[in-house]
This record gives sequence, C-alpha cells and structure tokens, in this order.
Amino acid sequence: MRLLSVNLGRAKAVPYTDNPEGVTGIDKRPVEGPVRVSAPGPKGIGGSGLAGDAVCKRQHHGGDDQAVYAMAREDLDEWERALGRPLADGAFGENLTTAGLDVSGALIGERWRIGSGVVLEITCGRIPCMTFQGHLGEQRWVKRFTERGAPGAYLRVITPGEIRAGDPVEIVHRPDHDVTVALQFRAVTTHRELLPRLLAAGEALHPESLAAARKYTAEQGG
Repeated sequence: MRLLSVNLGRAKAVPYTDNPEGVTGIDKRPVEGPVRVSAPGPKGIGGSGLAGDAVCKRQHHGGDDQAVYAMAREDLDEWERALGRPLADGAFGENLTTAGLDVSGALIGERWRIGSGVVLEITCGRIPCMTFQGHLGEQRWVKRFTERGAPGAYLRVITPGEIRAGDPVEIVHRPDHDVTVALQFRAVTTHRELLPRLLAAGEALHPESLAAARKYTAEQGG
C-alpha cells in the first residue's frame, strides 16, 4: 500500500464551476518533493490540508473534516475502461492517488499512517457536484459517479507532517463497526434508510453526516 502521487491544484477560472466566484481548484496535478500536511481549520474558513493546494468554495469543500481527498488508482482504472479514455493521477481532483488500498471500502474512523509519521482519519465519501462533472466533461457524470458508489474518501489530519509520492501507507487503526465509506455515501445520497446505521461510527463520522443520521433516526422514532 503506497501513495502513487500527491496532487495539488491552483485556483483556475473555468466556465463550468458552480462557485459564484467562477474559480475552482479541482484541476489537481502530481507534484514532486515533500508536501506539508496539517489541519486547515474549520469548514468555511480552512481550505485544504495540503500546503499549496487551492480550495475555492469553502462553504462546501475543505476544512478539518475534509482536509484531504484520496482516490484509489484501481478505481481510476475502472473508470478508464468505462469511459474509454485515460485518467491521470489527480484526474478526479484527489489529493492522494493510492495503490493497494480499497479506499471506498475503508471504515469511517480508520486511520492511515503515511510515510514516517503523518496520520490521517477517514471521515466520509466525496459527494459529486456540477464542477466535477464540468471538469470531467462527461454528460450525466454526477448520476454515473453516484450510481457506482465508489466515491473515494475524505480524511482529517490527526498527526501533521510531510508526505511525498512513493510513501508507504499503513492502516494503523480499524474501528469496531462496519460503516464503510461506500455505506456512508449510499446513506447520504440514494438510500437514506441506511442513515441509522451510520450512528455506529460515532464522532469519527463527518459532522454533517452524523447530524443527518441523528435527525433521520429521530424522525423515524428510533
């Protein structure tokens, strides 16, 4: 298990973003050398957890609970075959492109050690948006991505430090529940009846998903 690439994006003006300011940092490219990783601050204020990486619509992206976005190279390969086109590392706007990890099958609260000391914790899956669709240039992309249900994972920073392409990734903690990123994603998108199951992940879950699960459960009399 290792990092294939560490990917950063700069703010770029594009015609397809749903950001009122007209710019996005979704076009992320692999970089050489070490990249500093640290908690960026609360959502709405903090941006990316990676130094030099732009987050332009902070009311929906970035912040401590979405500090880093990881995507498995294996999932990109599946999409290459489905779309009939190459997809470079970073093509989905991910900060980390991994090899040998089932990212969407990871558990909420699972912790990864990357390199010599950085520790990250899984919080939730990535919800696709129209900026993502415009970036890929694929019709019905939001629906197709959602239907496949392998969204990659957002992570919070537990221990800051530096990472680089080629670093080993080690799973150092797996919580005692069955709430995977894929389950969380289905629960908050297409199968809301699954929301009560998310409660087993507790405070490790992204706060917005935890609030949604609590509200739905209360409404159902749970």
